[in-house]
Amino acid sequence: MFAWLTGRSAPQSTAEELYGRVVAEARQPWFYAGLGVPDTPEGRYELVALHLFLLLERLRSEAQAGEKLSQMLLETFVTDMDDCMREMGVGDLTVPKRVKRAAAGFYERAGIYRAALAEPGLEPLAKALTRFVFNAPDAAGDLTAAEALAAHARNIANTLAQLPANELLGGRFKLTPASPADIRGVT
Repeated sequence: MFAWLTGRSAPQSTAEELYGRVVAEARQPWFYAGLGVPDTPEGRYELVALHLFLLLERLRSEAQAGEKLSQMLLETFVTDMDDCMREMGVGDLTVPKRVKRAAAGFYERAGIYRAALAEPGLEPLAKALTRFVFNAPDAAGDLTAAEALAAHARNIANTLAQLPANELLGGRFKLTPASPADIRGVT
């Protein structure tokens, strides 16, 4: 009876809960301390974008219901970007432009990550992660940390792929928790 007071539907509530899990996963300390991901707004954005991409990829396989939840997740992401920029003191007139740029950046990364995940092994994804997460435009150099992050991303993708549709769409699951064991020897 009082559902109209909250203004949130059950699917919207599920999307917000899932987005919260994505953000919590992206904030695991070992990404920053163990792998050397920059602990900056940009570095945190990159990890949120990676984990959100992985969840959205799994939702793509669930037809119309997955599409609806994906759209709500993306709307939640955009709202969060807007809120974060305003909290950081970005001017009201600049926020929409920056949010649009952040959303466009997400779609760019999604296309590159999708192609990299389709390739065998860790190297293609590690190179993409080196470019975006570790801010090395030429994707050259030591890929050890990027390969550990790529292994973690593949682990999440594989775990989500095994998830039954009802658990996925109902939000009754946890993302694979980040673990220093995923670092594979990187300290």
